[in-house]
Amino acid sequence: MYLVVGLGNPGVEYENTRHNVGFKVIDKLIDMYKISMDRKKFKGICVDLRIGSEKVILLKPQTYMNLSGESVVEVVNYFDIPNENIIVLHDDVSIDVGRLRIRKNGSSGGQNGIKNIIKMLNSDEFNRVKIGVGKAQHDMISHVLGKFPTEEEEVMEKVYDQVVKSVVYMIENNVDKAMNVFNGYNAYN
Repeated sequence: MYLVVGLGNPGVEYENTRHNVGFKVIDKLIDMYKISMDRKKFKGICVDLRIGSEKVILLKPQTYMNLSGESVVEVVNYFDIPNENIIVLHDDVSIDVGRLRIRKNGSSGGQNGIKNIIKMLNSDEFNRVKIGVGKAQHDMISHVLGKFPTEEEEVMEKVYDQVVKSVVYMIENNVDKAMNVFNGYNAYN
């Protein structure tokens, strides 16, 4: 069993912000598999489906970003999901817009949702797909809670599609192969 977590903040005021790119990818997966996500459980909204032969839980924590780990750990504990079967989708300000990077472990890089997941799991050993949202020009908070400019929205749609493909690929194959296939992706090429 796999857990795919899209990080973001609940509420309409946060829709389409840089911080909510994880939610956007979960929405794309829901559309792709023609399912609805309406079960409120584990301090989040979730649904389960099959990708290939694997059962997969899609989760959008509803705890706000800095407490995302509370939702994740509830699902992990309830279903006894091993860390190597957790995939977290999140924004990363150290990566340029139009790029993504898959990692199997590592620090939070200052991303508060990842920081809380590491704390709650007591481990940094879980898979992540980092979605580039670009560096803040001035204030970090207004950057990550801001929306993409029009010229970047189309680029981000391409990135979301690639992240969806990477998640499916990770589940059907493995993370190492997915890193080789997707880590060089640049939507501008």
